[in-house]
Amino acid sequence: MSSELAPAVLRTILYVEDDPQLRCVAKIALEVIGRFIVRDCGVGGAAVRAAGDFSPDLILLDVTAPRCDAMQTLALLRALPHLAHTPAMLVTEMDADEALLYMGADAVGVLPKPLEPMRVASQLRELWAMSRRAPVARAGATSTHAGPGLL
Repeated sequence: MSSELAPAVLRTILYVEDDPQLRCVAKIALEVIGRFIVRDCGVGGAAVRAAGDFSPDLILLDVTAPRCDAMQTLALLRALPHLAHTPAMLVTEMDADEALLYMGADAVGVLPKPLEPMRVASQLRELWAMSRRAPVARAGATSTHAGPGLL
């Protein structure tokens, strides 16, 4: 995903999470603390419908969902012309090595679950900034190895 195509400032987010409680808490944290505009959806099909008239700066996806996982959902969203180049970040409980597999799937960053409501907005901004500077920079890396943005 090219950082030249993404806006400089993150303002709008399409958030896909199947757990309604987690989705609600994260949305409130992102809107109230982060001051983002968030459109949230529970499943991939709803995300595609919601994205029809919404052009988010970022697509934020839960990696695993019972009916349509993040990669399937991202493929459906990428089929919409206005989202073909929108940066995507993944939310997951898996470890960094497993998350690396998903990074090849066109994501610019990975957020760990459980999301921390007081930190999620700043984590997103940090990953966003990293993806704009060097899309392959690895958060917290101690070596010069190029890898994905992970927090």
